[in-house]
Amino acid sequence: MPTVVRFGKLRIAIYLNDHGPAHVHVMGAGGEAKINLCARGRKPRLVVNNGLTQADLAFALRVVNARGSFLRRKWKEIHGGNLDPE
Repeated sequence: MPTVVRFGKLRIAIYLNDHGPAHVHVMGAGGEAKINLCARGRKPRLVVNNGLTQADLAFALRVVNARGSFLRRKWKEIHGGNLDPE
């Protein structure tokens, strides 16, 4: 599971051999959240939160939104170019 971005106490990873649609896993001290990387022009969407605080989750969504182009590019590199947009 390559870590692709670190921001403060949060780590954003894209799992190898994962399934679409394109998404990232955000890990923090208290848990993990899964956030879909929606198609360009749409904001990332929370899929599930397992233990991140509301503050960490809000920060994670802001970071994923700000780094969306980079994260979609990394997803394509890892998973053969298929984003499977919703």
